[in-house]
Amino acid sequence: MKHRSYGRIAAGLAWAVWTCATVAPAWAAPEAAFDKAFASFNRASAGDSSAVDEAAAAFDALHRAEPANPVLLAYAGASLSMKAGTTSMPWKKMGYAEDGLAEIDKALAMLAPAHDAALQHATPGTLEVKFVAANTFLAVPDFMNRGPRGKKLLGEVLASPLFDPAPLPFKGQVWMRAAALAAKEQRGADARRFLDEVIRHGAPQAEAAKSRLKEIGT
Repeated sequence: MKHRSYGRIAAGLAWAVWTCATVAPAWAAPEAAFDKAFASFNRASAGDSSAVDEAAAAFDALHRAEPANPVLLAYAGASLSMKAGTTSMPWKKMGYAEDGLAEIDKALAMLAPAHDAALQHATPGTLEVKFVAANTFLAVPDFMNRGPRGKKLLGEVLASPLFDPAPLPFKGQVWMRAAALAAKEQRGADARRFLDEVIRHGAPQAEAAKSRLKEIGT
């Protein structure tokens, strides 16, 4: 019972933080510019190699304009790390990957209580930085030894009291990534649970979640 009471209190505090942060901090990037960079990033993440340089350049420029925004630095780092897949030269691959991961590490180190506020797309900055980091760490080759930390950060996002009131599109992304990780680790029940969350809440990723459920089966 104590654990449940604590959970309710934590959720209430999170909601208070969320509702008080209706205005993004002054160092948030303009939404139009962020949306354009974010669209390029999503295309690159989906496998469009032609969008990688565009996303990296856009987020680098946004971060240079707003260096106090860790979300922009995290996306800049993630975009830079994706450039490793655009070259066949081994030293360039490692350079892009390591430099990108270093930027993400800096973004994580920047996080402070002030970043619990909504920064971009009305999403708490702390959650978005951790999710971008987790997604990237889980995607890089195993020899870079980032997987365990990526899994830990993803768990922190899911367990955060800021997660429940976060925007549904963001939560859908997180649930889909958690489902993919669970499926990779052959935790079928967990994978289905995360996919069910996407569908039950009607997140934008619901159709993709339904397709993934069919692939996983019962």
